Amino acid sequence: MFRSVRHMIYDLIEWRSQILSGTLPQDELKELKKKVTAKIDYGNRILDLDLVVRDEDGNILDPEQTSTISLFRAHEIASKQVEERLQEEKSQKQNIDINRQAKFAATPSFALFVNLKNVVCKIGEDAEVLMSLYDPLESKFISENYLVRWSSCGLPKDIDRLHNLRAVFTDLGSKDLKREKISFVCQIVRVGRMELRDNNTRKLTSGLRRPFGVAGTSGCP
Repeated sequence: MFRSVRHMIYDLIEWRSQILSGTLPQDELKELKKKVTAKIDYGNRILDLDLVVRDEDGNILDPEQTSTISLFRAHEIASKQVEERLQEEKSQKQNIDINRQAKFAATPSFALFVNLKNVVCKIGEDAEVLMSLYDPLESKFISENYLVRWSSCGLPKDIDRLHNLRAVFTDLGSKDLKREKISFVCQIVRVGRMELRDNNTRKLTSGLRRPFGVAGTSGCP
């Protein structure tokens, strides 16, 4: 509602400047005044304010000089015009929604491109970085994991892929775009000893996968 009223006020300010400029021909000036009054009456209607009764030129009718029947007929005409405008706005919105749904339905699939720059996380051992898409409302993952193996030195284990860690989540259909929320989740799994301080060779273990951290960002599709 606030955005609608703001846009109408901006339009009225612009039209007022054109009227006060005195450069418009009489026919354009008359049409612009009608547009201004129509915009004001429409704004009053959506704000549940009183309807101002006007004549054909957009001037407010004086009840002291206008008969009751004339006022009633003018009120009927103004109400009808405002209702037609409301129905037109509603129809346009429905058409936009229908076109958007049809566009989504006609598109076979969508994709999400991900470019991993760096992993800023002090682990001390090798790790696995897994990225995936998650639906928080249904509490389930909706994609496979993109896996990057990270070394204890803070670089990818496959050094040839440095600065080239890219993935594309494909086959995201219109059903996925209609989800209320989709989260991008990054999980970090530590691969190594049971305990980081396990220096005793008799208890030394290796290759164990332990959850280390998780991060996520949530938003609408």
